[in-house]
Amino acid sequence: MPTKQAKPIHDIILTSFSAGDNLLIVMNSDYLSTRQQDILKAIIDEYVHTAQPVGSENLVGKYHFDFSPATTRNEMAELTRLGFLQKDHSSAGRTPTPHAFRYYVKNMMQEKEMPVVNEVAIKQRLWQHRHDQEQLLRQAALSLSEELQNLTVITTDNGQMYASGAAHILRHPEFYDIDLTRAVLHLLDQYDLINYILSQLSPEAEYGLLLGEETGLPSMAQCGLVTTRIDLPKGHLGYITVVGPYRLDYPSVIPTLRYLQRLVNEMSRSW
Repeated sequence: MPTKQAKPIHDIILTSFSAGDNLLIVMNSDYLSTRQQDILKAIIDEYVHTAQPVGSENLVGKYHFDFSPATTRNEMAELTRLGFLQKDHSSAGRTPTPHAFRYYVKNMMQEKEMPVVNEVAIKQRLWQHRHDQEQLLRQAALSLSEELQNLTVITTDNGQMYASGAAHILRHPEFYDIDLTRAVLHLLDQYDLINYILSQLSPEAEYGLLLGEETGLPSMAQCGLVTTRIDLPKGHLGYITVVGPYRLDYPSVIPTLRYLQRLVNEMSRSW
């Protein structure tokens, strides 16, 4: 059973996407103009790479929009009103909200192709363990964490958990906050809570996002989880999850996660 920190099941929203990019769990159907999307995407790109609030002067100087700086400022104010941006109290800039990242993944994201040499290297590492479920899942967690430089957790519905890459969270400025780091590391000791949260993924979904306060844990409001289901022998299921700040590099994370899912599913058929 989940700890009393977790929200009730109906309060947890795991935004899930199918292979056809259809939204399976309803979220607000916001409409943004092309101009607003261009501005929001530029802000998200900047924030993912710098972890710093983004100001209108930065955008105008770097992205050469075909509209005026005053229009950029007005649109940023409107995006803030709509809940896509939030004002940073320590600067004049704004940061994207988890809601903005959800919208970005669903509507604007262009996935990055995994280099073939990386795909081959990961497959070779897993192939030698294809007849050993425990070693294969352990190696899968390690390979994914090294490829993405993020914490990776694999859980199964029969109580196994494999985690790799905890040290990678310290490369993100968000985790300079010792309380946040402690909360994430403590989560690795709570198998039941992790599996409870991840089980919200729709059976038809290719992957799911759990961003910010959707974890049900206020101490992890700066975090993001991307998860996908894996099929294990005898009808068992598992989940591969990447954990980091909610400004994860989703165009890289999602296709890499999908590749690992496919490899594990293929190799698990020999168990």
